[in-house]
Amino acid sequence: MGALKSLETNLNEVFGKNAPPLPPNAKKVIVEYLPYINLVLGIITLFLAWGLYHAAHVVNRFVDYSNSLSAAYGGTTEVSHLSFTVWLAIAVLAVEAVLYIAAFAGTRDRRKSGWDLLFYALLINVVYGIVAVFTDYGGAGRLIGSLIGSAIGLYFLFQIRSAYTGRTAGRKTPASK
Repeated sequence: MGALKSLETNLNEVFGKNAPPLPPNAKKVIVEYLPYINLVLGIITLFLAWGLYHAAHVVNRFVDYSNSLSAAYGGTTEVSHLSFTVWLAIAVLAVEAVLYIAAFAGTRDRRKSGWDLLFYALLINVVYGIVAVFTDYGGAGRLIGSLIGSAIGLYFLFQIRSAYTGRTAGRKTPASK
């Protein structure tokens, strides 16, 4: 956990202290509605994980059917589409959904533990973006998109962090430099 704490501290320097601040009213609105947004996103993400699981199995059945037809007529067969990447995507979606849903109570009650769960979900998304680059479904564009999306998420998350820690972001004012 020490490495995560160090990472959080370093990211707070970049996205919390040194980034342009959100207006106080924007922070207030985000903090107020974040628990409900996370709950909805968690449920949607859970359905997406189930949908991907179901779609992968439907595609796999069609591949099996076409393989049997191809083999019956002396042709070649294709491999199953349920690859490691598909299983990894389903697992990542499911874990992120659980983290979003689990963060509801903590973010509603303004506890740091709720904020931490959202932070972990973002980190999982970054790691998945990096891993996906090395798969058949990845590529540089996917990595760039994942990094940009994660940077935006980290910016908003660290801008509202003080609402969950009880401390201000420690911005440097011209007089304190």
